[in-house]
Amino acid sequence: MKRTAIALTCMVLCSQAAFAQMIESSQTQPTGVVIYSLPSTSVMISVEAEKESFTAGPYAQYAQKYMGSEARLEDKVKYSLKAIDLAPYLEADPSVRVAINLAGKGTAASNFLQLCAQGLIVTSDSYTGKPESWRFPSVANNDTFAGKDVEGNLTTTSTTLYRTENTAEGLKRISVSQSQIVEKSLEKKAQETANAIFDLRKNRVQIITGDTDATFSGEAMQAAIAEITRLEQEYLSLFYGVSTTSVQKMNFDVVPVEDNENQIYVAFRLSDSEGLLSANNVAGRPFVLELTLDEGIEVSTAGISGSSKILSSGEVFYRVPVVATAKILDGQQMLLQTRIPIYQLGQTLSFPLNSVLK
Repeated sequence: MKRTAIALTCMVLCSQAAFAQMIESSQTQPTGVVIYSLPSTSVMISVEAEKESFTAGPYAQYAQKYMGSEARLEDKVKYSLKAIDLAPYLEADPSVRVAINLAGKGTAASNFLQLCAQGLIVTSDSYTGKPESWRFPSVANNDTFAGKDVEGNLTTTSTTLYRTENTAEGLKRISVSQSQIVEKSLEKKAQETANAIFDLRKNRVQIITGDTDATFSGEAMQAAIAEITRLEQEYLSLFYGVSTTSVQKMNFDVVPVEDNENQIYVAFRLSDSEGLLSANNVAGRPFVLELTLDEGIEVSTAGISGSSKILSSGEVFYRVPVVATAKILDGQQMLLQTRIPIYQLGQTLSFPLNSVLK
């Protein structure tokens, strides 16, 4: 019985009339025929997230004392959504393969190519060639504040020591002064930096008002003020820290399926500390892709089964897409909305290839 079935299949595939037949995954691919697939829509969501890295200044705890205002004391990394885009792409549905014999009919081949051009059917090795672009934030530099101390890290201290000498008058205590180089305390360096900031501000006002021995005018004045401002900001960062930003770009693919009753999919997730994450990583809050079909349109779940898997002579399978409104949601907030065709949710029909297409 099995040999008879195989023989009948070979006879059908070798016939000269144009036909289409579904190929099961376990079935051997026939030769001498064209293999094509029905189209499937994948939704690519391109997302950009901005990473803000804050590094607290080494003198942050003394900002209130020497600068008169509080500063942030802890390092922090925060991601926020910057941009999002959505685009549908056509792919060959790997679950549906069809063998078709285009020999013997003059218009069959041209009609088949026209259906391919319209996207109603796709060749089994079809690929949309969508770009894959992954860019991650740069690693923060741990030496952000290196070399910004105003007067160096060392200072000289004097210590008075005493020694006892035996004199004619008896034992006498004599003082001896000794100098040594030691490391400055953090508060001492903060105080020196604050004094330097106030000196820079004073000098800038003197240059602007002309209350200086030197004369500044034109580009010389602009250059002097710009350099003073640069130094001021550099020293202020020792108290108030530094913020740097970078951009993370990722693409996420969602393939709609017919057995999803609500047509709601978690597209990706965003974590405040880890950035963009895949849909199955519960560390971040979800961003949802919601597909809403036009009114009166239902998802086709019939597919191709039973006796419909082999068409009569001269016919071919093709798919007609449904049009859905695609929304990207962050909770109740809608971030993006557009209309896209979705082929795998539409109907699978047959078409006579020998017809004259105009």
